[in-house]
Order: sequence, then structure tokens, then C-alpha cells
Amino acid sequence: MEKAKRPPRGTRKRDVPLTEAGIHAAALRLIDADGVEALTMRKLATALDANAMSLYHHVPNKDALLRGVARMVGTQFRTVTLEDAPWQERIRLIATDFRTLAHRHPKLMAYSFSHQADFIQPEDPFWVALTAILEAAGVPHSELPQITALVGVVITGVLNAELSGAIHRWSSLKPPTVGEDGLTVPGRDENRVFRLTLDTIILGLESRLAADGDGQGIGH
Repeated sequence: MEKAKRPPRGTRKRDVPLTEAGIHAAALRLIDADGVEALTMRKLATALDANAMSLYHHVPNKDALLRGVARMVGTQFRTVTLEDAPWQERIRLIATDFRTLAHRHPKLMAYSFSHQADFIQPEDPFWVALTAILEAAGVPHSELPQITALVGVVITGVLNAELSGAIHRWSSLKPPTVGEDGLTVPGRDENRVFRLTLDTIILGLESRLAADGDGQGIGH
């Protein structure tokens, strides 16, 4: 008896129906392997063993797909809750945990950091947690969105430079000659650069909050 031929990949019926979560998970695996630019709906359909057109019943286009993947990765963000810890320590912890997540999915995160306007979502766990910390620190409610945005942009900007290799390239440049002007060799370790960024943010916030306490804030 002649053995039935197996239908071409992508045309045979799936045993498991497509779901939005399954599509996002498969897309993330492809992004982790090859990057966002290499992802196509056709490649995704092949990975899912599905017809490419069937994907559009769940995601209208690649932009919507990427936003969905970003939301899924955002839910992976977890940080230890230290409600009684000083706000400075809580900022260090949340930023470090966010950095860990960025290095878990560097290709997706680097892309999202470079296209932030397309990926900003109000329910983002990092944004929500950062807002709560700054509010607890005493940032005036009227300025909370702006201060949170500033801190978030600085952190994601440094992470973007780190993931893209820019920090490594800059710190690998031959430093100016140390002389009477006191110039010294810059730090070459990305961990040190990230800690320095957090120190600078925290010192700036401390100064700002102290000024607000004296009635000398920006709005005065």
C-alpha cells in the first residue's frame, strides 16, 4: 500500500489552534535568535507550522506583533518589593532587575529602546513600579510624570548604549594624556558605568527633593 505523502510544511492542519500568546512566544524565540529585522510573518508562520494568512486573524501586522511581544516580555519583569527600604535602594534594585531583563532578550530590548515612541505603554510594569517609588520618595504629584519620564529615559538610554556596544566602544577609546589638567582614564567596565548612572540619578533626585523641601523647586 502506497504511503500517503506528507503535505508541505505550513499547509497541513495544526493539531493545536493558534493563539495570540503562542504567536508572541514564537516571535520572541525568532527575535532572540536572529533579531527584529529578520523577523517576517512568513518565517513566523513556518515556525508555527501554520499558514501565514492565518496569523493575521490574531495580529494585524508586524508592528502590532512587536508591541504584543514587548508586552509579554514586560510581564516577565519582576523585582523584589522592599516597601520599607529607602527609595534610593529601591531605585537601584528596580533598575538592576530591569537591566537583567534587557540582557535576557537583548535584541528585542535594544530595538525597543531605539524605537521607544512605538513601544511606550502606560501599563508597563517597570514604568508603574518606577512611578510608585518616585511618588514614595516625595516627588511632587504635579511633576511625577515628567520626573519618572526623565529617570526612565536615562536608564533605558544607558541600557541601549550598553546593548548596542556603544559604551564598550567609547570606553575603549584611548584616553587623553593624564597631565596637569587632571584628566584620568575613564572606567571601562559596563557594570561600573551602570552604577555610576544610578548614582548620578539618585544624587540629582536627592538634590531636587531637598530643593523642593526648601520651596526652591523648578516651579518656584
